[in-house]
Amino acid sequence: MAVGVGIDSGGGKQYEGRVTPFVIATCLVAATGGLIFGYDIGISGGVTSMDEFLMKFFPSVYAKEKNPIGHESQYCKFENHLLTLFTSSLYLAALVASFFSAATTRKLGRKASMTVGGLVFLVGAILNGAAMNVWMLIIGRILLGVGIGYANQSVPVYLSEMAPAKIRGALNIGFQMAITIGIFAANLVNYGTAQMKENGWRVSLGLAAVPALIMTVGALFLPDTPNSLIERGMKEEAREMLQKIRGTTEVDAEYDDLVEASEVSKLVENPWKTIMEPRYRPQLVITALIPFFQQLTGINVIMFYAPVLFKTLGFGDDAALMSAVVSGLVNVFATVVSVFTVDKFGRRALFLEGGIQMFVCQIATGALIASVFGVSGDGAFSKEKGNLALALICIYVAAFAWSWGPLGWLVPSEIHPLETRSAGQSMNVSVNMFFTFIVGQLFLSMLCHLKFGLFFFFGGWVLVMTVFVYFFIPETKNVPIEEMNRVWKSHWFWGKYIPDDAPGLANAHHNNNA
Repeated sequence: MAVGVGIDSGGGKQYEGRVTPFVIATCLVAATGGLIFGYDIGISGGVTSMDEFLMKFFPSVYAKEKNPIGHESQYCKFENHLLTLFTSSLYLAALVASFFSAATTRKLGRKASMTVGGLVFLVGAILNGAAMNVWMLIIGRILLGVGIGYANQSVPVYLSEMAPAKIRGALNIGFQMAITIGIFAANLVNYGTAQMKENGWRVSLGLAAVPALIMTVGALFLPDTPNSLIERGMKEEAREMLQKIRGTTEVDAEYDDLVEASEVSKLVENPWKTIMEPRYRPQLVITALIPFFQQLTGINVIMFYAPVLFKTLGFGDDAALMSAVVSGLVNVFATVVSVFTVDKFGRRALFLEGGIQMFVCQIATGALIASVFGVSGDGAFSKEKGNLALALICIYVAAFAWSWGPLGWLVPSEIHPLETRSAGQSMNVSVNMFFTFIVGQLFLSMLCHLKFGLFFFFGGWVLVMTVFVYFFIPETKNVPIEEMNRVWKSHWFWGKYIPDDAPGLANAHHNNNA
């Protein structure tokens, strides 16, 4: 049954239509593209903390972890660049793939990119599950990265284009919800396979084929977005699709805006050159800084290395994996909060509240670890302090899950005009993956050398990004995606970059006069 709500822009143009079951169903299917990313984030840390896996591929790390003399600092037990390369090589591959996926997404459609991503990820999962040596593992990881690069580039754009403005935030966050479900499922799988006497790590890695199949099969049945159909010259099909997803035949106003945006887009020969022009400066800066800041919240080191981190802090093997399950469950439930609040309270409110909460938790966690291990790294958590550390990390994960987690994908995907949308989303993915790679590659070394100060390091960055949001990110809730120039033009800082004849401004001016 369709939900009878008007699709209101929150002060701009009001398009006809309602929220239909069809648009919700297509967005939910598309959002499953987040499962592959989430499963991989969650599985890596659990596998790299399994003794059998370490003995087979990283014997020096295993020997250091089991060091009977006990002279090894708690902070440095897992420091090994080949081990971190196993985890982070995927993100370098995703970075490169995101540039190729921009061309695929623009020329062949969002659906084609999702299908390619799922198939390549599937091959990588099979290769990883069957790995016989470390290089076979890393080649598999690179293929997983190509799949994630394609999926992360195309899925958020697909969701933002299909969703009506009034619930665009909630439907787009379906992608982040799938990521968190993937992480949680991976944590449960790791907990189960760790009990196996042998080949538990193979099961963990090989099961990545399941979310890949879900995404690939789902993508085959998805329609393409009206924006993409118009962009590729299929205007009649685009009108029919728009009528279907809006639940009304009265779609002329929205259709005309999409066609106008497409005509502007066709004048652009090189989106990468275009996005560097001054009129796109707000989108360029925000699309580069949001994923940069997202990684410097420190979240992925918690998610990648949660079991390793908990073992480093003195939790036993099972306790470390179960603690990762707990933080994964918190991640899922907190993401649900953002689904119901992002279109009610707006993006800025979630960004700011989440930033303050993460800052407090990072500082408190750093201080707690300092009080137990000091600079030397000698010591052990009591049960009470271990539980307090887990609670602080869970409160931190919750803050991220309803702020920077979903909004890091939502905001960059909704602020670009059609002519720079594919390039902009590729930039979002590539910056995200580059800094995921850097942080993932350096984390265990940073933990070894910065010790508890690592949490202060991330806390400092959270403070910086929260101040940036306060001054430079305007509210975008309920604004139709093709009218976003109104938001930039009215901003105290970005307004000077937007020309008076920018698409969307003429419509707003006409409406105001009317």
